[in-house]
Amino acid sequence: MTATLILASASPARTKLLTDAGIAHTVQVSDADEDALTAAAGPISPADTALLLARAKAESVAASATGALVIGCDSVFELDGVPYGKPWEPAVARERWRLMRGRSGVLHTGHWLIAVDNAGTHDAETPVGHGEVTSAVVTFEDVSDAEIDSYVATGEPLQVAGAFTIDGLAGAFITGIEGDPHTVVGLSISTLRRLLAKHGVSITDLWA
Repeated sequence: MTATLILASASPARTKLLTDAGIAHTVQVSDADEDALTAAAGPISPADTALLLARAKAESVAASATGALVIGCDSVFELDGVPYGKPWEPAVARERWRLMRGRSGVLHTGHWLIAVDNAGTHDAETPVGHGEVTSAVVTFEDVSDAEIDSYVATGEPLQVAGAFTIDGLAGAFITGIEGDPHTVVGLSISTLRRLLAKHGVSITDLWA
């Protein structure tokens, strides 16, 4: 099949990762209802939640795609066994940072790749696609309340998993990453390579 990649995500960080890695792709935002999916799934681990949502995003976009590979991704931050997604509200983001500062947590990113042929049907050998979760430990500075307030006021943490980024302003507040740093940004390029191989596609076929 033609090696055309569709990113099923509105995340500018994910599309920048792919672009910086020389991977040609287009973007089609998924209409998957994340809140409804997690509610229906019941009590599952943060890693399983990330994979569940990544799969839902990929399947949503693959339903209307033809002749393409569709990659869905989702990230969930775990602290003390509790999953944290996007905080959305400033007060929630401030509370998260007061919990995280001076400590370490785990960022899980789920990946799900589906191959859709030119007839619009899934690859016969892998009808439900392939998925993988990659995780990385993130250690935070013991930042002050004033620094937290200033960071939250920028708006950056409100729409990202765990209320932080490593490729933006919060990079100053992170002391270490154990694992693939791309995982923390939201899409592991090495994981994408492995998933592509399962569909018989080399990542070099996608280099722009």
